[in-house]
Amino acid sequence: MSKTKYVVLIAIFFISFAISAILSFIPAEQACGGTQTTCYAVQISQYERTLGVNNNYFGLIAFPILTILALSYIHKPKKYKKQILTLGLFLGSALAVYFLYLQFFVLDALCRYCLVVDIGTLLSLGIIFAWKEK
Repeated sequence: MSKTKYVVLIAIFFISFAISAILSFIPAEQACGGTQTTCYAVQISQYERTLGVNNNYFGLIAFPILTILALSYIHKPKKYKKQILTLGLFLGSALAVYFLYLQFFVLDALCRYCLVVDIGTLLSLGIIFAWKEK
C-alpha cells in the first residue's frame, strides 16, 4: 500500500476543512473581502443552505470523517475502509459538481473558497481511482 496517496488525500481534506471553518466562523463579508465580491454573492445566495443547514457546516463534519478514514486505512488497510472513503468522496464529488454548476451557470458568481473545496473534493476522488497502489 502506498501511504503517499493517503497522505496527499489527508492534506486536501485538511485544506478543505480549514476553508469550511473560515466560511463557517468568519462573517461572509469579512472572509470574502467585502460585500461587492462574487464570493460574498455566493455565500449569501438562496443556495447557501441545503436541507436548512449551511453548506459550510457539511465540510466541518465530512472532512474530519474522511481524514479519520484515511488515517485508519494507513494504519490498518482494510477493503471496507477504502470503500467507505471512496463512497464518501463520490457523494462529496456529486455535491461539488452541483455547487460548481450553481456558481458557473445559475449564480454566475464564483467563490474562491468554494472552488478550492469543490475542486479538492473532485481531485480526491480522481486520486482514489487513478493513483495506483503498489
